[in-house]
Amino acid sequence: MEAFYDAQYDAQGPPRKRRRKAPTSTSSYVFRPLLEDIALAPEDYTSKVHITCIELWESNLYIGTSAAEILHYVAIPPGPADIMASPSYIFASRLQPTFNQTSAASPAPGVQQILVLPKVSKACILCNGTLTFYSLPELSPAFENTVVPGCSWLGGGNQNQSDDEDEDGQTVMICVKSRIRLVLIGDKPQKIRNIDFPGCLAIARRDNFACVADTQAYALLDMENQQKISLFPISSLDENAAGGQVEDISFHPEASRPSSGVADSSGHGRSTSLGTFVSGIGRRSSQSRSQERSGRNTPEPGLRAASPLRPPDRPRSGSVADNTARRLSVSEKPLPPPPERTSSRMAVRNTAASFSTQMTPHICSPTPTEFLLTTGTSPEDPGVGIFVNLDGDVVRGTLQFDRYPTSVVADGNDQTAIVSATGIQQPQEGYILASTFQLKEDGPREVIEVHRWDIDDANGTEHLDIPFPFEEDDSEHIEPVLGRARLRVILSHHSTSFFEVAERLRLGRLRLPIGDQTQKTESDQAPVDAAEEKRNQEEEAFGQRLGAQPSRVVLWSGSSIWWLIRNPLVLRLDGNLETAIMSSMDERQQEVDRSQISRTVSSIQEYEATTETEFLSLKYIRQKAGLILFADTLSRDPTVSSISNTDLRMAENLMVDNGLDPRILVSMIPLLREEIIEGQQGIWLHNGLIGVVEEYTQVLSDSGSVKGPLRHNESVNMIKRYLVGWRQRKGFGSIADETEVFQSVDAALLHLLLYQDGQHSAKSGKPSAARAELYSVVDSGVDCFERAVVLLEQSGRLYVLSRLYQNRKMAGKVLETWRRIIDGGEDAGNELRDGENEVRKYLAKIRDINLIHEYGTWLARRNADLGVKVFADDNSRAKFLPEDVVKLLQEQAPDAVKVYLEHLVFGKKKVQYANRLITYYLDSVLQVLETSNEARSMLGQSYESYRALQPPKPTYRQFIIDNAVPVAWWQDRLRLLELLGGSHGADFSYDLDNILGRIEPFEQDLVPECIILDGRQGRHKQALRLLTHGLGDYHTAINYCLMGGASIFHPISGSLTPNETSTREDQATLFGYLLTEFLRIKDASNRVERTSELLERFGRWYDVREVLSMIPESWSVELVSGFLVGAFRRLIHDKHEGMIVKALSGAENLQVAAAFAEECKVAGAQIEEAQ
Repeated sequence: MEAFYDAQYDAQGPPRKRRRKAPTSTSSYVFRPLLEDIALAPEDYTSKVHITCIELWESNLYIGTSAAEILHYVAIPPGPADIMASPSYIFASRLQPTFNQTSAASPAPGVQQILVLPKVSKACILCNGTLTFYSLPELSPAFENTVVPGCSWLGGGNQNQSDDEDEDGQTVMICVKSRIRLVLIGDKPQKIRNIDFPGCLAIARRDNFACVADTQAYALLDMENQQKISLFPISSLDENAAGGQVEDISFHPEASRPSSGVADSSGHGRSTSLGTFVSGIGRRSSQSRSQERSGRNTPEPGLRAASPLRPPDRPRSGSVADNTARRLSVSEKPLPPPPERTSSRMAVRNTAASFSTQMTPHICSPTPTEFLLTTGTSPEDPGVGIFVNLDGDVVRGTLQFDRYPTSVVADGNDQTAIVSATGIQQPQEGYILASTFQLKEDGPREVIEVHRWDIDDANGTEHLDIPFPFEEDDSEHIEPVLGRARLRVILSHHSTSFFEVAERLRLGRLRLPIGDQTQKTESDQAPVDAAEEKRNQEEEAFGQRLGAQPSRVVLWSGSSIWWLIRNPLVLRLDGNLETAIMSSMDERQQEVDRSQISRTVSSIQEYEATTETEFLSLKYIRQKAGLILFADTLSRDPTVSSISNTDLRMAENLMVDNGLDPRILVSMIPLLREEIIEGQQGIWLHNGLIGVVEEYTQVLSDSGSVKGPLRHNESVNMIKRYLVGWRQRKGFGSIADETEVFQSVDAALLHLLLYQDGQHSAKSGKPSAARAELYSVVDSGVDCFERAVVLLEQSGRLYVLSRLYQNRKMAGKVLETWRRIIDGGEDAGNELRDGENEVRKYLAKIRDINLIHEYGTWLARRNADLGVKVFADDNSRAKFLPEDVVKLLQEQAPDAVKVYLEHLVFGKKKVQYANRLITYYLDSVLQVLETSNEARSMLGQSYESYRALQPPKPTYRQFIIDNAVPVAWWQDRLRLLELLGGSHGADFSYDLDNILGRIEPFEQDLVPECIILDGRQGRHKQALRLLTHGLGDYHTAINYCLMGGASIFHPISGSLTPNETSTREDQATLFGYLLTEFLRIKDASNRVERTSELLERFGRWYDVREVLSMIPESWSVELVSGFLVGAFRRLIHDKHEGMIVKALSGAENLQVAAAFAEECKVAGAQIEEAQ
């Protein structure tokens, strides 16, 4: 018995004796004791006494015994401190009902039936064939001790009628030997009518239709039309019982009628084939036994499996032919194979024969239009349950019982619909419960068979072991008492509280292995503890509302009574889940039965909760299934077994959709556990899940490394998708502890992405796909900002940290972090490319002047060009005055001042800063020349190299640009020449005297500078002399003349612009100076070539006589032939041009004269008189 209580009473709190932890029962029903070890036998009673019937009305329990006594017990409700406890029963009285000794059967059955009529406060008791009446609740005699002898059955209350529909009383059907009496029980019994049906043993009534049975067969009575339709025999071996006969049942005392099987020729002309249907069962059963004896055993499919389901409210049939065809189709269905003939089976046969000489008929009505009847061949052989409607037609499929049942009741749907707290009646699933036998290893045992009749149950029949009593004889040999277990649907609903339901569904606080990250002072601890205690009390009170389960089905056997209660949905499903993980918990190397979990979850996919308990139960199961699958995925060794994508997706969907606090799953992962933030209230979840979380947390922690559960990529990706899915719920108002939840989710996701990216980069040396996800998370913002900073600092991901600061608009922190990276700080990801340029671009986007000053000058010290762009960028949000920038750079980044001035002078054309820039250039060049002979040698060498070039050759400026030395002072000199040469126009002026004074010691080294300065001073002869003899740059010398001595060194691009103040005469004078210098070139050939070229190209600026006077007489005419030819052509051209001008002037004079004459003619003569 102890093992039984361990298994069956697991859902009712701590049992009386518990030696091992058994999984929660997954059966549809469980037993709960109503009253045990009842003292049934009266004093000095030597025979064994057992319970024969019971009834429960309100708080009154009436127990009938085989000793012909009624035991009255009164229920005492539990106290307010333990409202979930079951009521206790105290003994009130013992009653010996009156019975007729002559009408009692031998042996006497004792109390056969107790019928309570609550509306009229009466009770009808059938004891040893005698019916007596009593008043409720104390069972005092009523109706002046009226007795009805020779009664075989009592009942027949209209199951379609509520208690208050009949105002005059309650109608019952009393079965005597020769008839059925329809009696109205009110202030006194009143006979309504007699029905001719002798020997009735069972009745179920729906309005005017009643299904009845005698010792041989079943029949359907139409009490309004006084007709009876014979159905089929109780034993299918009874070939004498003819079904389908219609008889008149109006009672005629003078006529004698057979009990069944005879048709009335004047009755209804209805025909039925039920007799054929049942006779087929009998023939098949006989054939099965014949085959059994001959050694052949051919199994046949069950009746129910071959029959389709039909709705309970099917309309009555329209034609006899249709009805007959339907019944014949059912009759062709074979019975299941007979059981093997073993010693155990013979024990069952002997046991059944010991307590029953014939099969008892069983009738119950699961719906308002259907009756369930049982039939079979013998008590030890299988039985069949057949559904018939009010027309007597077979409907639905049949039920198969392992043995012919000793009692049958219907539970659920219309039979035991419950009333919810809102007052709405809620039908339950439809079950048929039958007490029968089953062969066990230790012999036959009584069991309860559980069948679903309202659906085609693919799970098959359930068998529940009956908690049978034991009896001890004088030889101390213990044997079970068989054949006395009975089921009954009692009058009053009883609500049983399931402690385990409340304990599973109420919320409890999860204690994490680590402390809370939130800082709490000692003064904060007491209020938190008090608040937690208060909430625990609230949750316990809430859970007590969830554990109640109503029932009206009781089971008795021997001297004990049990409730047979629907196993709550959460316990049944939870039992399946516990079975799936039981082996895994014992041996952690084994895997969870994921297929069973999948089946459990699939079974509730379309389940619609109708009560708060069901809603919470479904939520609890989904959460637990998700927890198990999640933990199993993490705990698997990828080298041993892999997980299919289907299983992964199912686990993910359960985790995302079940509404479980994500901190719970994160807490199970050692690597991420420290990211959990409990907050002041803590983490609360269904109390039944706490053990699962703690167990798997320990399993995952035992992996030997905090990264153990994340050793395969599938697990990491699953967790990552789960956390990303939760991040998308931000802003949903239905999430409790939203702040702590999303802080924990963000921290865990960030930690996981850092781990995944780090692992991949360490192996491949390349960025992983997780890096883009990491950027996306940081860029979109995280709620756990402080924790994110710590994580990124610890992992050395400074660039990612800077992106986090950017999201928070913390420009100072962004620049500080970038400065750390550029200055050599550890950046594990090496992600900041071209950091200095990134700093420059970021500074252009902000408005904080102080930050721009600080980091702009820092950048200018590192990279003057980029640093200057910070202050010179026209697209920058912050604007600066050049003077302020120059002053700032002089203080913070002196080396960048020159670069900034170059930007102002060359980029912005702000010539007012040119003098400062020239000064910087001179400082740079002269400092080098003063300290470096090598630099001076480089300049001298450049002059010699240029002079050595043969024409045509580039200008000296182009030459030194093309052959520039990669040193700063060389570039500064080029810019200096450009500024001194007047690249910014004639209006540009500089401090000429200061420059001359500074370069005077270096005249031999800075020849181009001296040429420019001579030109500025009007010393053109000296400038052309240096160009011709100092540099040998003849092309530049010619340009000098053409430009009027304004400039010689201009930018490469662009056209030469003459000096606006220079005239042709000035140019002719300069060309005269140049001719003089060309005639002084030392190299004769070069002198002749340059002079000839100059005269030929620019002869128009020369006077022929002056040139001829300057050319040495030793030169032949051929050397200056080009110049002379050009001169002559110009002279002839001038002559011809003069002639043409003269001719044109004469013609113009004639035209004017002719026009004058015409005007005079028109005007006529004018006579002027002399005065």
